[in-house]
Amino acid sequence: MTGGRVLIIEDDALLREVLAERLAREGLDAATAGTLEEAAAALQQHEPDVVLSDLKLPDGESLSLLESHHAEDGHDAVWIVMTAHATVSKAITALKLGALDFLEKPFSLERAVATVRQALEMTALRREVAALRAESSRAGTTIIGHGPAMQAVFDLLGRLASAGATTVLIQGESGTGKGAVAQALHRLSPRGKGPFLNVTCSALPDTLMESELFGHERGAFTDAHAAKRGLVELAHGGTLFLDEIAELTPGVQAKLLRFIEEKTFRRLGGTRDLTVDVRIVAATNRSLEAEVAAGRFRSDLFYRLRVVPIEMPPLRQRREDILPLAKHFLDHFNHELGRKVQSITAEACAMLTAYDWPGNVRELKNVIERAVLLSDGVTLGERELPAEVRMPAAAPPESGDALGAGRTLDDMERRLLEDALDRAGGNQVHAAAALGISRHQLRTRMARYGLAGPRKPQGEGTA
Repeated sequence: MTGGRVLIIEDDALLREVLAERLAREGLDAATAGTLEEAAAALQQHEPDVVLSDLKLPDGESLSLLESHHAEDGHDAVWIVMTAHATVSKAITALKLGALDFLEKPFSLERAVATVRQALEMTALRREVAALRAESSRAGTTIIGHGPAMQAVFDLLGRLASAGATTVLIQGESGTGKGAVAQALHRLSPRGKGPFLNVTCSALPDTLMESELFGHERGAFTDAHAAKRGLVELAHGGTLFLDEIAELTPGVQAKLLRFIEEKTFRRLGGTRDLTVDVRIVAATNRSLEAEVAAGRFRSDLFYRLRVVPIEMPPLRQRREDILPLAKHFLDHFNHELGRKVQSITAEACAMLTAYDWPGNVRELKNVIERAVLLSDGVTLGERELPAEVRMPAAAPPESGDALGAGRTLDDMERRLLEDALDRAGGNQVHAAAALGISRHQLRTRMARYGLAGPRKPQGEGTA
C-alpha cells in the first residue's frame, strides 16, 4: 500500500490531521484541504490516487467537485465520501456520480485504512487498463468501447484480473475482438509476465491435435523420434488461449476436461502424470449450446469452460464505437504505411456508422487500411470506401425470416458457405478469404455440412 497519494478534504481540523497521520503511517503521501477552494487547488497540484472527502464543507458541498472532476478527461482518482447519518442520502448520490464508497461518521481508523486500500487497488487497475489500451493501440489492435455493452466487458475484465486460475469462455461473432480481450485478461492478471499462447484449434490437424496440445513421448507414433512438450506445458505460469474451441476432437475434449479439473495430464504415449499451472481461456464464434445439443461437444466440458462467460457484442450493436475505432485504425495505418491522412469526411462517417459490419471490428480495420492506401490527400471520403459500405444492401435475399421459421445457426452458416462458394465459382481459397476464415476452416465446415463436392459457378444453369 506504500507510495499512493491521498487527498483528505475535511473541515474538521482534528479529524483531518488524525486521518493524515494514520495514512502516513501506512506509507501514503497524504495531503489535506479544509474547503472546496483549497480542495480544487490540491486536486490540480497533488494529482491524488484517492480522494477522501467530507460531503459538507464551509463553502459548499463536495458533490459539485466530484462531478466536475469525473467529467474531465485524464482524471482517474477514486473518491470515497465521508458523511454523517443525516446525509446518507447524499452519499448515495455521490455513488451515482462515481464515488467508490462512503464512510458514515463516526468510523474507525481501521475502516478508513481498509477502504482507502481498496480504492488504491481500483486506481491501479484503471491505470493498468489504460496502459494496456495504449500498448495494444501501438500494436494495431485495441479494445475501444464507450457504450454499456463494452463497459460491462471492461468491468468483468477488472473483476477477473485477480482470479488468475478461473477458466473463461469468450463468445461472440468473428471479428468482435475475442483475441484482444483474451490478451487483456492475461496482461491484467498475475500471470501477465508469463507466456500467452494463442492456439487456433481449427488449424490443428485432427491427427496431431492431441500431440500439439499435450505433447508426446518418443515412439508414441511413427514419426515421434523424440519427446516433445505440448502447448499446455509451454504455457506454464501463463495463459493458454484456445480459439475456436468448438473444433476440438472428442478425444482431446475429454483430455482437456481432465486437465482443467485436475491440473494434470499425460503426454501422448506417456505413463506418468505431469502438472502445470496454466489458465485456460477459450473462445468460439459458434453456439456451444447447439454443439452440445447436436452431440459434437461435451456438455461437462462446456459447463467447465463457461465458469465465467464473456459475451462480445457485434459492432452493429455498439455503433457509438465505430467512429472512435475508425479514428484509431486511421492513426495506426498512417504510422504503418507512412501516410498523413488527417480526417474522415462527414459523409464517410455517416456511411461507416450506418453500415452493419458483418465482419465486425476486423472488417472495419480492413476497410480503413484500404481507404488509407487509396487516399491521395489528407481526408478520407466516400470515394475511398468499398461499394458495400457506400451502398449497403437493404436486406440479403431470402433473409427476412432468417431467425424465424425454425432456422438455426447451422442453417445460416451453411447458407453463408454456399453463397461464398457460389460467388467464388467453387474456388475455396477465394471463398475462405471472402468469409474471413482460413482454407482449413472452410474445408472443415464444408465437410460438416456435406458441401465437399464440386460446385457450379453462380448463375450457371442446366442444359
